[in-house]
Amino acid sequence: MAKNFISNKDETVRMFKSNFMEMFSKVHFTVPLYIYIPVIAYLIYRSVAVYSLPFSYIIGLLVTGIFIWTFSEYILHRFVFHFPVKTNFGKRIKFIFHGVHHDYPSDRKRLVMPPSASIPLALIFFLLFWLIFGNVYMLPFFSGFLIGYLFYDMTHYAVHHFNIHNKFWLMIKNHHIRHHFKEEDKGYGVSSPFWDIVFRTGFEEKESSYKQQI
Repeated sequence: MAKNFISNKDETVRMFKSNFMEMFSKVHFTVPLYIYIPVIAYLIYRSVAVYSLPFSYIIGLLVTGIFIWTFSEYILHRFVFHFPVKTNFGKRIKFIFHGVHHDYPSDRKRLVMPPSASIPLALIFFLLFWLIFGNVYMLPFFSGFLIGYLFYDMTHYAVHHFNIHNKFWLMIKNHHIRHHFKEEDKGYGVSSPFWDIVFRTGFEEKESSYKQQI
């Protein structure tokens, strides 16, 4: 069976004929930090200064938001980014959303989600959590959710481009690299393998024994 094309170089491929569209498909890995850290700070500020939520409530909702992000990350990666498609249109959409990253995993301009995609998704989740939690408890919860998202984005960039020596981070890196180079139908967790363990989509052999390819 022929292997899919995978580039090991820090190179890119053009995705859109339009220069305008192409521009919005690339982003420096620090951009999400500039966008969402002020949002997180503002939401926490309102939780404290406007609604006077108890410290224990804020911490509890922050931690819950981070935990829910890890689940959302797993679900999005497994069932949206790796959704099986057969039509040419479906393959094109899948390539834009995630396939380009599997073909060019070292492309540093397409390792974190561009604002053109992350902002609409953030607004959808914001409205969903507002309906569930209301306009007060949603603030620290959504802050935690965004913290989880930033951790995911920075972890994703790090495992592809940072020289990692710490045992914990090497485990995270090996888990993700195996997803790219060995079994892409396993190892959907990027910032944590927790949900792969829960849903049994992890790798059978020890991940530490797998030779890194990036």
